[in-house]
Amino acid sequence: MTMPTISVRRSAPELVAPARPTPYELKLLSDIDDQQGLRFYRSGIHFYRRCDARAGDDPAAVLREALAEALVHYYPIAGRIREVTPGATGSKLLVECTGEGAVFVEADADATLEDLGPVTAPPVPYHEQLLPEEDGAYARATVVGRPLLFFQVTRMRCGGFVWGLQICHCLADAPGAMQFLTAVTEFAREVPGAPTVPPAWARDIFSARSPPRPVAGRHPEYEPVPDAERDKIYPGDALVHRDLFFGRQEVAALRALAPPELAAKSSRFDLIAAFLWRCRANALGYDDGDLVRLQFVVNARGRKGVTPAVPEGFYGNAFSHAVAESAAGELRRRPFGHALLLVANAKARVMEDGHLQSLVDMLAACGRPRFTVARTYLVSDITRSGLTDLDIGWGRGVYGGPPTATLATFHLAGKNDAGEDGVLVPMRLPAPAMERLMSEVATELAVTRPGAPAGCSLSEISFHQKLIQTGESS
Repeated sequence: MTMPTISVRRSAPELVAPARPTPYELKLLSDIDDQQGLRFYRSGIHFYRRCDARAGDDPAAVLREALAEALVHYYPIAGRIREVTPGATGSKLLVECTGEGAVFVEADADATLEDLGPVTAPPVPYHEQLLPEEDGAYARATVVGRPLLFFQVTRMRCGGFVWGLQICHCLADAPGAMQFLTAVTEFAREVPGAPTVPPAWARDIFSARSPPRPVAGRHPEYEPVPDAERDKIYPGDALVHRDLFFGRQEVAALRALAPPELAAKSSRFDLIAAFLWRCRANALGYDDGDLVRLQFVVNARGRKGVTPAVPEGFYGNAFSHAVAESAAGELRRRPFGHALLLVANAKARVMEDGHLQSLVDMLAACGRPRFTVARTYLVSDITRSGLTDLDIGWGRGVYGGPPTATLATFHLAGKNDAGEDGVLVPMRLPAPAMERLMSEVATELAVTRPGAPAGCSLSEISFHQKLIQTGESS
């Protein structure tokens, strides 16, 4: 189906400062916050339908006022990042709490939400016009001296609206950003006692010891793979995009592929991530001796008996990356249970007491390096993020989540065409590799929907395919 051409008229950006005076302070970021790989802006986009009860209210005005109130409590987000030693490689970062504010843009579109089609996963149509800045803005530049938060509210012709935002990843991870956005929505709805979860800075819990004492060999996510230049997929390649759906039957099929004792203790995320890592590596045709990795985020919040403990209300980066790795040939030859065991062991390693302290020590000692991406399948689980549940008074969102998919991906809560709940995994690969991936997924799962074409697995229902360039807003 050909998408209609739409036009979005943006106002000039303005700065929204905290609604009341806030302290002037210099606050050090943690040694997880200021690593090189997080010095960019992560984006989110939220669609809301018309609400008759709010027909006389302007969502832009409501969000502008709510943002000003939220920034009173989250006042570091209204500041600017500075370098402790400007210009030095791997310089420590801090936040100067200036109260300058966040960027706010009002916009109007000559289209309805229906014109954008059913949005269930990235890439979101016309996201370039619905976000205040280019997606991935400053990923290759700097976050120093720039506003740390951008909002755009686009009113649609149908009475609905789109809320697009970008927040500096150095300030907040996904749960932290969700905590802040929840506070904004509470002020928008005039919830008594907002914010109901008071923010906690507490970045010192993820600061290096003096001197740093990293544990050698425990952080492979920052170690390059051998012959990294011989990868099979690169930024700038022409890629096919598909959304893979895993519902109840697909997940049951994956459990049946694994040894019973391992299947019983593996989460839905573990099963899907291990399965797609193996299928993706096979589809890309890595040489037998090539080291390939699966890298995924493990949240540090709420983990008992693990130090440092993350306090309630902490909105900084509180995670580490778990890494499963294998020679491509071994991953290919051995059964699915082997990949799943590697994932389970990787998760267990980063859950060990002392791992987080070792991580922050390593980051400080090694100049806050970037995590490696060559021959690596990067994935993050946001199925329980609650992004679609954010309500500023117009009800639950139609869509809430990332606007684009890149070489990294997400596990998203979603539905297939039949309305079944499950997990959507956006995937981008070169066209020949995507064909091989889909064939392997269908063969391995061997599950068919009644009435579907012969040989069509449940995971092939609801796929949509586009040829897109990785250089476009990624």
